[in-house]
Amino acid sequence: MKFIHAADIHLDSPLRRLADYEGAPVDEIRTAPRRALENLVELAIEEAVDFVLIAGDVYDGDWDDYSTGLFFVAQMNRLGEHHIPVVTILGNHDAQSKITKSLPLPKHVRQLSHHAPETVLGEEIGVQAPLAIHGWSYAQAAELRNLAAEYPAATPGAFNIGLLHTSLAGASDEHEHYAPCSLEDLHGKHYDYWALGHIHKRQMLPEQPAAGDPIIAYPGNIQGRHIRETGVKGCLLVEVDGGAAPRVEFRSLDVFRWELCQLDAADAESRTELLDRFSHALRQICQQHQEMPLAVRVELTGRTALHLNLAAHPERLENEIRAAATTESAGKVWIEEVKLRTAPQIDFDRSAWEDTPMAELADIVREWQSAENPIDVMSGELASLRGKIPPEFWRDAAETPGGADEDDDPLDLREVLAEAEALLWGRLQEEETDA
Repeated sequence: MKFIHAADIHLDSPLRRLADYEGAPVDEIRTAPRRALENLVELAIEEAVDFVLIAGDVYDGDWDDYSTGLFFVAQMNRLGEHHIPVVTILGNHDAQSKITKSLPLPKHVRQLSHHAPETVLGEEIGVQAPLAIHGWSYAQAAELRNLAAEYPAATPGAFNIGLLHTSLAGASDEHEHYAPCSLEDLHGKHYDYWALGHIHKRQMLPEQPAAGDPIIAYPGNIQGRHIRETGVKGCLLVEVDGGAAPRVEFRSLDVFRWELCQLDAADAESRTELLDRFSHALRQICQQHQEMPLAVRVELTGRTALHLNLAAHPERLENEIRAAATTESAGKVWIEEVKLRTAPQIDFDRSAWEDTPMAELADIVREWQSAENPIDVMSGELASLRGKIPPEFWRDAAETPGGADEDDDPLDLREVLAEAEALLWGRLQEEETDA
């Protein structure tokens, strides 16, 4: 018996503010989840799998129009033409409460109930091997119950699969804690395989299961959508042969990747040397991903004599890196953002700037950084200070890469404030040098 375990397709996921970025390959990124789903279907056909499991979040909330649902139905029909059944559940993004539009699914696609756990036997979907698939769709997005605790006991004599969209304790935790459960909850059902969804990072818990223990796996999402979803994305191809442990193989499906380039700027003595280091690092990344189109975030770290100059002119640094990336990759790499995390080789003396508007601004930045939630202390501060600061500073700060949006948490905002403070002191140091 052979099957595919996929999850978190997020078909037609919206691109938050992506169009605001200079040169962003918006169309390529927008269509990537559809192309990845096409790759999933092609893989299922090529491997002649017995069935496909989708562990939630086919969609990304309600559809702008019916084309999203029609595309999914069309791809499922391709599987139907090859007699490949599909069993799926609703996750938090496509919960019963969130999808107001709907389309009838093909008969070979079984979406499990959102009222209670449901079990599908192999014979019901045309699979000859003894099989039982247990699953439960979300009725609402914010599912806080331990759904796994209510799943039925294993069906005797069958290969038992639990299909669950969950925040499993011990898994990489970057998402809302929906349908939380523990490894003990899953082991207690005595299933053979837990096909999980919700966490977008591929992982198996534990990585090497003990003899007799179930395989508990997240395949990750099939296509990265932003910089927090880096690396190769795809699904798991699972083969079951008698009483032996299932063989699990990762297969890539994505068509566009996100990657982080961490560049050590320590002791760099010139911008040319720094850009040479970047070009070398980017070549390695491109080779690793076999020339696939990439979106790359660059983070510069380390103590360097260039720090203040880089901080004073972030727009120059970003454009130099963009130009180097275009040359090095023949246009296949788009630089999503450049983050400056460097520090001066010798800390400079700020005492000379006491009792000035710039020092007042620096004090406010540090106050915001130390707050538990910087947003709580920011209201009103800038309004009173704005008139004291040269207008070009505000223009430069607004253009600094890495502006916050509605998804940024307090830690992200502190990073933005650190960048603003670095820009401030870089400009001050330049003025002192010119004076």
